[in-house]
Amino acid sequence: MNSGKVVLGVLAGALLGVLFAPHRGSVTRKKIARKGGNVADGVKEKLNEFLEVITEKFEKVKDDVVEFTEEKLAKAEEAKKNTQNA
Repeated sequence: MNSGKVVLGVLAGALLGVLFAPHRGSVTRKKIARKGGNVADGVKEKLNEFLEVITEKFEKVKDDVVEFTEEKLAKAEEAKKNTQNA
C-alpha cells in the first residue's frame, strides 16, 4: 500500500472524527493529538526501516565494487609481471 494513501486515509478519518465527534472540543483535540503522535511514530518507524534497507543495499554494492576492484588490480599486477618476465 502506498504510504501517501495511508496518510491521506488517516487525515480523512481524523477529519470525519472531528465532524461527527460526540465529545467536547478539548477532548477531541486531545484525541487528535494522541492519534497524531501515533501516526508520527508509525512514519518514523517506516522511515527507519527504509533507511535500514537502503543502508544494507549500499553496503552490499560497496563491498561488490571493492571486491571487483581488487580482482582487477590483482590481474593487472599479474599481467605486468608476466610482461616483464617475458
